[in-house]
Amino acid sequence: MARFGLVLAMALCLTISVFPDTTTAQLKPNFYGKSCPNVEAIVKKVVQQKVKETFVTIPATLRLFFHDCFVNGCDASVLIQSTPNNKAEKDHPDNVSLAGDGFDVVIKAKKAIDAIPSCRNKVSCADILALATRDVIVAAKGPSYKVELGRRDGLVSTAASVNGNLPGPNDNVDKLNKLFAKNKLTQDDMIALSAAHTLGFAHCSKVANRIYNFNRTHPVDPTINKAYVKELQAACPKKVDPRIAINMDPVTPRTFDNVYFKNLQGGKGLFTSDQVLFTDRRSRPTVDAWAKSSPAFNAAFVKAMTKLGRVGVKVGRNGNIRRDCGAFN
Repeated sequence: MARFGLVLAMALCLTISVFPDTTTAQLKPNFYGKSCPNVEAIVKKVVQQKVKETFVTIPATLRLFFHDCFVNGCDASVLIQSTPNNKAEKDHPDNVSLAGDGFDVVIKAKKAIDAIPSCRNKVSCADILALATRDVIVAAKGPSYKVELGRRDGLVSTAASVNGNLPGPNDNVDKLNKLFAKNKLTQDDMIALSAAHTLGFAHCSKVANRIYNFNRTHPVDPTINKAYVKELQAACPKKVDPRIAINMDPVTPRTFDNVYFKNLQGGKGLFTSDQVLFTDRRSRPTVDAWAKSSPAFNAAFVKAMTKLGRVGVKVGRNGNIRRDCGAFN
């Protein structure tokens, strides 16, 4: 039996090596090298112009990419508009706060690409979103990296598919690890990608429980820095207008950097799901290491973003290239 098990294991390993993940194998940085060689320059130009118009483009695009990839994979399904017969992903309660500037930059880049005859209907919306995400990170002084391309656009987008697939502001490390592992992402990947919260803003409703009604024993979450609590309460008084938003990073909200981790060390993580990365002994060493070394964090973030970009990718007949990023066509 032992020998049979060994032979079976060897055969399985051989099968895996002979037949690799074909989806990942089909993705490559120069996928459009012949069909639309200037695609990266076109997207970059659109992103730079859009960022000049509004900084919100940066966190909006980054968040849009994450929300897209974690629901049915990186297939631009989050861009689809709802119809009378279908409530799409973007109209799920977890997605309604996605800022329009993220959608807009993809739509504008698609228009610019398709204005070139040789590129028309050659580049997927999913790949445009992946490129735009890299470019907004660079615009915020974050690391640049090669983007693997060759994704097709998804053929399905339903609000119901979002349920339980996105991390919440009150998640603990166990829940976060489980959710990320479902997408073949490690704890280090989870911590690195959480640092996207170094940019952007959140609505007061997302932190109200931490600063007013944490639990029966503590009205305020005891892990929050006391001075930071006062800042949050001043910015988010009780019965505040739900449209009021606050910076995710109270120190460098417009720069992609490792200050996010330094904030966690000081009790200044905005969400519970941020602060637990420091309070949990399993993740704290990584937080401390990346707070100390920006190059180490940047390398880990690039690795995690590359892996995220491979989640649930559609290729060949499993997807298509939309003419309109907001509609199946």
